[in-house]
Amino acid sequence: MDLGISGKVAVVTGGASGIGAATVQMLAQEGVLVAVWDLKPLAVQSAALVQSVDVVDLASVTAAWEATEQQLGPVEILVHAAAIGSGHFGFPFTRVPVSAWERVFRVNVLGMVNVAHVAAPAMQERRRGSIVFLSSVAGQMGSQTDPPYSASKAANINFAQCMAKDLAPFGIRVNSVCPGMVKTPLNESVWKSWFDQQPPDKRLSYDDWAADKIGRVVPLGRWQTPEDIAAMITFLSSSRGSEVTGQTINVDGGCVMHW
Repeated sequence: MDLGISGKVAVVTGGASGIGAATVQMLAQEGVLVAVWDLKPLAVQSAALVQSVDVVDLASVTAAWEATEQQLGPVEILVHAAAIGSGHFGFPFTRVPVSAWERVFRVNVLGMVNVAHVAAPAMQERRRGSIVFLSSVAGQMGSQTDPPYSASKAANINFAQCMAKDLAPFGIRVNSVCPGMVKTPLNESVWKSWFDQQPPDKRLSYDDWAADKIGRVVPLGRWQTPEDIAAMITFLSSSRGSEVTGQTINVDGGCVMHW
């Protein structure tokens, strides 16, 4: 199937690992020239350009955008996957220090705002573009596992909808994709924070913990993979998704349906 994006330029923030890296590879397979922006950039297979970018720093984001367009051409696809968790386990939320909230919101919310403020004007001027924000099912169901992360992802969904309304007259589409249970470093950090809170006799290995959770909350009963999420992001970024905007799309094995 021709997705109509060969030769276009994309930026993927947080593209050095996990879902971001899978998205870089899948877009590149479709002929897209992909710039990876990451705080700790690594050599990413299939990337046309790799840059060190701190999304919390507006000047860093602005400079990276200018460098990307100078080296690769006008950016028509933006995928924002850069995010962090608090590193703490909820149940209840008072387990998480207030200081952790500020750090999560600076990266996950202010980082999104910075990227949006730099990308949108350029896309508006050209009257074309697709923006996909990586959110989470945690942002839809009040997940207690990591309350700052859940709240920040709810903010991502809401702001993406605001953007979709503002940018639609310019032919720019904005959508959110919400992964469910995916084996990423962020997911493992959640397990580690849970593990540290449990008495020795109740601790489970990562695989046992995940299997138990999937059995309880995911109707399809299996992990989602980074490639599963990347496939949806790639579709939304393509001409095949030309009538999709302002949507929050779950790739979660039915998890939100279950809730």
